[in-house]
Amino acid sequence: MERDAIWVGTSWKMNKGPAASVAAANELARMSFPAAIQPFVIPPFTSLKDVCDRLSGSRVAVGAQNMHWQDEGAWTGEISPTMISECGAELVEIGHSERRTYFGETDHTVNLKVHAALRHGLRPLVCIGDTADEYSYSVTNETLARQLKVALHGVSEDDVPQVLIAYEPVWAIGASGRPADAAFVERTHNYLRKVLINIAGSSAGSAIKLLYGGSVTQDNAAGYVALPHVNGVFVGRAAWNVEHFQALAEGVIA
Repeated sequence: MERDAIWVGTSWKMNKGPAASVAAANELARMSFPAAIQPFVIPPFTSLKDVCDRLSGSRVAVGAQNMHWQDEGAWTGEISPTMISECGAELVEIGHSERRTYFGETDHTVNLKVHAALRHGLRPLVCIGDTADEYSYSVTNETLARQLKVALHGVSEDDVPQVLIAYEPVWAIGASGRPADAAFVERTHNYLRKVLINIAGSSAGSAIKLLYGGSVTQDNAAGYVALPHVNGVFVGRAAWNVEHFQALAEGVIA
């Protein structure tokens, strides 16, 4: 994985069964991506190992959509960090708003998962975001600062740069989401960088990659990436088609 590259990735969420995931991975393995781009995909658990196998040795990093913080145990339906690592994944997505809203994820469990991921050599991709109400009440900054501080609590200065942060306004994601204004994203990412530096110090806080996600498309991705402290984009449905994914990745540096 390229640490200084622009990160462009997508989660397939609850889409693409094993056959469709393998077909998409085979296409991605044949594609070339600009050297300045670090592409990544996050398939469903049912296809994680197959996608990792197909993309092994390629430029495309692979992640898991969620993870338990324990290595093993009586946790029915859960997936451990050791299982994810054995599949060959390099990343794990933690704290997505859908996990927080519908499946009981909290800031505390996000922190437990961040530590577990780092302990097993996985890069945590921590999702943070404000709801429509929080945005309308002008408490976006307070909400995001809390989520960041708890997520990174106890993480060493050496490990902090391994963490990826994706700011995804809850009101901007999904089929009914609306793209955030570029000026708002710029202000918010500038603030997030200050919070990260306050948490981890200037060197480590400046090294963390800050991604933006929320109604990202081929038309607006380059505009987001051009903003200060936006180190990449985390894309939804606009990148589920692999040809569209490649076009979007190429477009952010065109």
